[in-house]
Amino acid sequence: MVAEHPAVRFFAGHPDGQAVAAVVARVVASSGPHEVRVSRSQVAFRRRTGFAYLWRPGQYVASDVPAVLSIALPRAVASPRWKQVVHPSAHTWMHHLELHAPGQVDAEVRDWLSEAYDAAG
Repeated sequence: MVAEHPAVRFFAGHPDGQAVAAVVARVVASSGPHEVRVSRSQVAFRRRTGFAYLWRPGQYVASDVPAVLSIALPRAVASPRWKQVVHPSAHTWMHHLELHAPGQVDAEVRDWLSEAYDAAG
């Protein structure tokens, strides 16, 4: 695990969340240059705008979900995998995905992250 990555440090004390964060960080890094911003509530992956966000729901409510990955896309994507899809602005659809294990960051999720990365230009 890449313990020094800010996303992994954000999930300190939560090994399942750390494992998910490490995979997401590697996938995003393979897309190209980006910025990582860590706040008290989340890890934001950004280019010109934010395109992916990792957060721990247990920080706010009783939850056994280690990590939620929120992906900003320029369109709504239909999938039963989404916990929730919201439309916070005219050109952004935010897709929330509960992740229990690193293996859930599969080809489909990598494609969504790639699309979000490109759209954040």
